[in-house]
Amino acid sequence: MFTLFNDIFLKMTWLSNLVWNLLEDVFGLNPDDNYVNMLHFFLYDIVKIFILLSFLIFLISYIQSYFPPERTTKILQKYKGIKGNIIGALLGTLTPFCSCSSIPIFIGFTRAGLPLGITFSFLISSPLVDLASFLILMSFLGWEIALAYVVVGLILAVIGGSIIDKMGLEDELQDYVLEMRMNNNNGLIDPIKMTRKQRISYSFDQVLEIVKKVWIYIIIGVGIGALIHNVIPEDVISFILGSNNPFSVIVAAGVGIPMYADIFGTIPIAEALLTKGVGVGTVLAFMMAVTALSLPSMVMLSKVVKKKLLITFIVIVTVGIIIVGYLFNFIIIFI
Repeated sequence: MFTLFNDIFLKMTWLSNLVWNLLEDVFGLNPDDNYVNMLHFFLYDIVKIFILLSFLIFLISYIQSYFPPERTTKILQKYKGIKGNIIGALLGTLTPFCSCSSIPIFIGFTRAGLPLGITFSFLISSPLVDLASFLILMSFLGWEIALAYVVVGLILAVIGGSIIDKMGLEDELQDYVLEMRMNNNNGLIDPIKMTRKQRISYSFDQVLEIVKKVWIYIIIGVGIGALIHNVIPEDVISFILGSNNPFSVIVAAGVGIPMYADIFGTIPIAEALLTKGVGVGTVLAFMMAVTALSLPSMVMLSKVVKKKLLITFIVIVTVGIIIVGYLFNFIIIFI
């Protein structure tokens, strides 16, 4: 049953066959041609991602409508220490799909007086891990890699937030945030209760809003993936990111950090890299660096926290990503 569900709804093998039939029978293209394969990769992945993304955003947004920031803050206020970091990381899976969208919520949590470690656990997990990314990852890369990505993302969020909490950097917030934090009495307006019709309308709006934000990055990601998959020689990829290069994980993380994309834009690139023999840990390092440490989101975060806390956050997450990458590559070698 799982295989049938995976083939029909996640991998969409019927869609792959449909695209091949279109290219061969309608346009008379040769399926053995490398550039035709590249075109198939591009069209199939684009359509599949947008179908999955639209459905999953609607589903997640409907669930998310029960957890507005006010309610999430009230939940988080009940917990402290490692338990609070775990809850913060888990609640991050129910929130927006990119780090830039998560930062305004992060500001709200900080203003409400939540411990800094909990807010950073949320900030790390929010762009990294959610149900939509898990299911789309599973459709492209298999459930093992998808599950591994989710688990290490949550662990990284919990550990990163815990370290920041122990460092006592509460005074490293920007002055205006500290002022809001001091003037806030943790009094939160109760969220307006929504009817089922309003939740459905909200979910449709979220689909349109998020697709408008990410469509260009998905197209760019699929385009890069198609080039890697069909044009760039395997020897070149192997030389740069293969297991023979001891710095492959560091290179992958370094390349990912300046980029701006969400998880959905990185998945086609990850798929292409894996088909070229790049290690799972190296691919995970690239995906995590893009989603958690993109340059635009760090610029936004710098408006909320001071330089010391910003650098601390970047160093902790970067080191964590690199350790995860090497650990996974090491484990895969000995399996």
